[in-house]
Order: sequence, then structure tokens, then C-alpha cells
Amino acid sequence: MTNYVTRAGIQTDPALAEFFEREVLAPLDLDVNQFWEGFAGLLGEFAPRNRALLNKREELQAKIDAWHIERKGQPHDAGAYRRFLEEIGYLVSEPGEFTIETRNVDPEIATMAGPQLVVPILNARFLLNAANARWGSLYDALYGTDALDAPPAKPGGYDEDRGAAVIAQGRKFLDETLPLAERSWANLESEDYGNLIDQEQYVGRTDKGLLFRNNGLHIEVQFDREHPVGRTDKAGISDIVLEAALTTIADCEDSVAAVDAEDKLLAYRNWLGIIRGDLSESFDKGGKTVTRELAGDKHFTDANDTRRSLPGRSLMFVRNVGHLMTNPAIRWDGEEIPEGILDAVVTSAISAQDIAGLGKYGNSRKGSIYIVKPKMHGPEECAFTNDLFDAVEDLLDLPRHTIKVGVMDEERRTSANLAACIHAVKDRIVFINTGFLDRTGDEIHTSMKAGPMKRKGEMKNSAWLRAYEARNVGIGLEHGLSGRAQIGKGMWAAPDLMGQMMIEKIGHLRAGANTAWVPSPTAATLHAIHYLREDVFEIQKGLGDAAKLDELLTIPLADGANWSADEIREELDNNCQGLLGYVVRWIDHGVGCSKVPDINDVGLMEDRATLRISSQHIANWLLHGVISQEQVMDSLRRMAAKVDQQNAGDPFYEPLLENENGPAFSAAKDLIFKGVEQPSGYTEPLLHQWRQRRKAAF
Repeated sequence: MTNYVTRAGIQTDPALAEFFEREVLAPLDLDVNQFWEGFAGLLGEFAPRNRALLNKREELQAKIDAWHIERKGQPHDAGAYRRFLEEIGYLVSEPGEFTIETRNVDPEIATMAGPQLVVPILNARFLLNAANARWGSLYDALYGTDALDAPPAKPGGYDEDRGAAVIAQGRKFLDETLPLAERSWANLESEDYGNLIDQEQYVGRTDKGLLFRNNGLHIEVQFDREHPVGRTDKAGISDIVLEAALTTIADCEDSVAAVDAEDKLLAYRNWLGIIRGDLSESFDKGGKTVTRELAGDKHFTDANDTRRSLPGRSLMFVRNVGHLMTNPAIRWDGEEIPEGILDAVVTSAISAQDIAGLGKYGNSRKGSIYIVKPKMHGPEECAFTNDLFDAVEDLLDLPRHTIKVGVMDEERRTSANLAACIHAVKDRIVFINTGFLDRTGDEIHTSMKAGPMKRKGEMKNSAWLRAYEARNVGIGLEHGLSGRAQIGKGMWAAPDLMGQMMIEKIGHLRAGANTAWVPSPTAATLHAIHYLREDVFEIQKGLGDAAKLDELLTIPLADGANWSADEIREELDNNCQGLLGYVVRWIDHGVGCSKVPDINDVGLMEDRATLRISSQHIANWLLHGVISQEQVMDSLRRMAAKVDQQNAGDPFYEPLLENENGPAFSAAKDLIFKGVEQPSGYTEPLLHQWRQRRKAAF
């Protein structure tokens, strides 16, 4: 039981209150008592509105469930279905022609195109790695991954043959992106250095080499005859460094397990460390203690001998949680407050130190705070967020629309009303994106009672998904996001399959996305090659109109499917293995994002969205009799044995099969067998419940 302190009627965890007052509010010279009074007033207005919006979600879902139940056994009538959604207010009228009016947006978001990282805010080391991924070594990225089409490195130190292949690939890349007038970079000699500064894309000299620019991104060609690579290179090139992760999202949501005040305080401390510029983390590497800190800026001298600099770090967003969850860190009026409101107030107050110029490096050069808001259902909830951010700006004495918003298009009611959602935040929107896992989870839950769904693999070729991906870009472009905001695409989940990523992920650019998520700094460096090769903003000019709404509303039912017993077992095992592999880390260790082996032992970067799609898919098949409870339990036990085997080398791992009544296995069962009744199919309520029990036992 938390021993709260009281501030203006708000019960607050004492450690959180002390941190907030001394380390966040005091440097801003804000009156602490006045702030808490204002916070209480804000809660008085927005907590009831938050509850009302959640109630509306449930009311709409109940009506949709009833509509499907009444028509059980009948062919789906798409026209009648759309009219029904309009009648109940699930679909709203289009807002008409408009263009977003967002101002003071940093170029990394508005006018540059490049990779984006999402990193769990609770892990300081990962957070620092991501923030420092603004610049990455192409040579290292190629040498250490299968993106290089060459035999693997031979053991025993540096492999000169693989190194030569890296250098050859690097020269080919330079010829593609920085072509020389009369020769190839492969033929460059040391005496040719001077001619490079006459190259049209030349930007200036750094302390390590020459800086160039293509498609808005920078390339640093480093020269060093003392370097092991540069010493044997005929031009003395020691590395090629790419501007890579332009933006990073520090995530308080799906990639973390934050269930109480202790967890939230760690999240907020790490965010403050990023904003102040003093976050550091020490760890053991090869028997030595290594301390990681934020990188400094990259300085150069331009062609006019003027000293300039480029940011050395990603521009940072912070992702708050959605509207659903509450957190015991703060209570008001006898209840836990909505966690999304808590995040909005605290992360904005921390970011206000950046606006006040109190950080070592600074984040936004335009005086903006960037918050990604997930899991909003439709324009009413977007309008609520807009009003909430207005209130937070007033509470912190910030100019209107200082706080910018990224809208995650991952809920069906948002996708179906995307133009109206954008309109609701048109003065502060800087980001929209798509994501298969959460969006499919909501697709299944919304139409849960309509019938059994297709297999997950077949979902990826569904009409609704193609329409979803195309509409997100088309509607974003129609309302002026190009050159003002990011249009993003989802994560490449396999960090060890960089060669395949390089083949497939360029499709995101060609679809019109000026950013896309990657799972690591190395992946960001490699994905940057795509943006250096192709001009997304030119691609956007040639794209057509958005896909039709009727296509988006096509329910992915498995009409006429006659799956074999083996196919059903394969699908069920795939879902259960992925669910268990992730849940055991979430519940037992509080790890919200990690590389989890899939059923084929391929490591995938998983977060909570994996649970949503897997648990909802099993719950749907269970509801409609495709599978039985006995089949689910059999699969869970067999897949628990596989997950135990996959984690056998972890000395802190507790086997699932030996703890079937323990929190992790119990959580997995609940996610499936209580899946139909979970609000919007979300996994957070059950995960938080079982994680809190696990923490209380230690």
C-alpha cells in the first residue's frame, strides 16, 4: 500500500512528488502550490471526460456486437453495415477541405525524411543508444550484418576479405548518392581530395573528413591514414558515416512494463536526463566499465570558412500512454488518475526545461514539445487530447500549440475517420503512422462477433489492410502533412535479418512514408540508405487519391475456409508461442520490449502489440468454435516447453511448465480466455494486474 502525500487534494507517491517539485518544477521557477492547484482543476475537468470517452467505446462496441449477433448466419451486407456505423456515430461526417496549420516544427520532422527509432524509456542504455543513433557507421553496419552480400566474417578478429567487401559496397553507395563527374569513388586517389570540395553536394569539412548532403541527409566521408582501415585504403577513407535516425520516440507505452509509481518515476527520470542532457549509464563490457552519455554535436567548416554544427542526436519524441489505463502513482477524488493525463502533465513539464533552454544540448530548435499519443478512438478522443494539451500548456505557462502531437493510426475508428481525427488536432499534429499488430488486434476485436477471422498471415493480404496503409498516406497528403509532418510506417521486427529489410523496407518510401520504424541503431544506419537513394517528397507528389472507405470496412472474415487440423494447430501454436515468449519476460522481469525468438527461433523485437493480435485471434477462434479450450491449453503447454527451451541459457529465467499457476502462465491464459471481454481487446489491464502481483511477491 502506497503512503501518499497530499497536494491540493491530490494524493501523490512521495518520491514522485519530491522529484517533480525539486527537479522538474523548481528549475522552471513555477510556484509549486499554484501548480498543484492547477493540476487539481485540470483533473476535475478531464478525468470525467476521459471516463465518458471510455464508456462511449464500450457502448459502440456493444451495438456493433449486437448487430453482428442479430445477423448470424446471414451473408455480410456491406452497405447496410456502413449505414449502421453512420447511424450509431461510429462513422462521422468528413470535415471538408482543410490543411493542417502546425507551426514551429523542426526540420527532422517537417522537411527531412529518414528512419525513426522507438525505444523503451525505462532502459537508459537503450535510450542513449537510440538518441545517439543520429549518426551511424556504414562500414560497421555492413560488416556486422547480413545486409552485406558476402561470406560471414571468419572467426579470430578482423576478416580482411569481408572488410574488402564492405569497402567495395561503400564505394558503390557513394557512386549512387554522391556521383563524381569523371570517375568512380572506387578509383579515388589521395591526391584527389581537393577536387571533392567542388562537388555540388559538398557541405564542408569536419575534423575527420568531408561532409556531403543528398536528399536532405548528410554523409560524412572520413579520411584517416592512421586508422586500420584507412591505412590500407588507397584514398585513405577510414569510414563512411550516415545521418540516420533523425527522430526517436522514447516510449512510456507499449514497449515498457510500467505498473506503479516506482516504474513511472524511472521513466520520468530518464526523460529528464534526455532533456537536461546529463543522462548516463555505466555497464560492464569485456571486463571493463563503460559509461555511455549523449553525443555532442557534429561541427564542420562550410565552403565560406564559417564554423557550423549539426545535431549529434535524434530529435526526441516521448510517447505517452493512451486513455484507458490508470496508475496508482497518483490518486484524486478517491481513484487512480488516468495515466495518460499523468504522462501529459509530467512529460510536458520536463520538456518545458528544453523550451526554457535549461538543457546541455537542447532538443527542439523550434521551441516545440513532441508527444506521440497512441490508441485514440476517433475524432472525439483526438479533440480531447487537443483540449488536454491546451490545459497543460496553460498550467505550465507555455504558448499555445507548443505541445505537438503524433497521432498513431492504430485503432479502427481512427482509421475510418482519419481526416476528422487530423482536423481535431490540425494546429499541433506532426505525425501519423500505421502499424499492423495493434491495428489488426482492433480489427479483430471490433468485429469479434461477426465470425471467425482469417489466419494472421492471410490478414496481411486483406483488402482492409491494403486500404488502411494507402488511406493513411493519401489522407495525410490531402491535408497538407507533406513538408510539415511525418507520415510513418511500422516496424521491421527482425533485427538479425537486415538483408531482407534492405529489400523490403524501401517499399515504405515508395508508398509515400517519410519515416519508418526500425529496431536498432544499426538498422537505422542501413535504412538511411533508402532515403539517400530516393526522394520521398518527390514520390509523394506522384501518389494518387486515398483508398475508399468501403474497402477499409471490409471485415477479414474467413468465409468458406476449410482449414485442416494441421493448419489450425499451426496457427494456434504460432499465436501461443509468441504470446508466452513475450508474457514471461513482461510479467517476471518487467521487460516490455526485447528480441524474442518466434516459433521458428527467429529473433523478433516484440512489444505489447504482439499480445493484442495473438490473444484476440485465439479468442476469436475460440468464440466461434474453430478451436476448443482443451486445444488452447494443449498448445499453451507444448509452447511453454518450447519457450522454456529457448530461454534455457538465462540463469534468471523461471520455467513456465514448472509454474503453470504462476503469474506469467496465468496472465497468458487470462489474455486468451478473457480476451473477448477486454476493453477494445487491450492487454494492459490483465498484464498490469499480474505484474503487480509478481512485484508484490518480492
